[in-house]
Amino acid sequence: MPIDLNEWERHIALSDNRAVYIRPIRPDDESLYAPFLAKLTSEDVRLRFFGAVKEFGHAFLAKFTHIDYAKAMAFIALDEATGEMLGVARLHDNADNISAEFAIIVRSDLKTHGLGWQLMQMIISYGRAKGLRSIDGQVLHGNTTMIDMCKELGFEIRKVPDASYICAVQLKL
Repeated sequence: MPIDLNEWERHIALSDNRAVYIRPIRPDDESLYAPFLAKLTSEDVRLRFFGAVKEFGHAFLAKFTHIDYAKAMAFIALDEATGEMLGVARLHDNADNISAEFAIIVRSDLKTHGLGWQLMQMIISYGRAKGLRSIDGQVLHGNTTMIDMCKELGFEIRKVPDASYICAVQLKL
């Protein structure tokens, strides 16, 4: 059954009253990434990509904006006043088609304003609507903000035996 992308658009307000528009990402959003990435700390990039990323070229960014909605979803958060990209959350189906892996990043200066929480809620709602049984992720052990948020949302958190620096997180839907 085709996905009605308009059904997944939301207008929200952050704790600082910033008006935010969240919608499925589109290929033409690629141009929003450079200014967004420039506002990320190197630590936030490391926490999201599990290491330093030296260049965010067209091929790299095209993978993030050209979505096969049958197998993946990405929600982009935009400042309603300026159109700036504030964050993005994505969900990619696993090979079993009953679970999916999530990833999320929020502009560094907007942490603690509730945007990450809102984006995670969108991913969870989308996963449920799609009929997934679980949402999975990998989080660096030092990313305590993400681990705490996952705990609050009901994710099970466990260590990865062969990679002590990674936590596996899973939310049963």
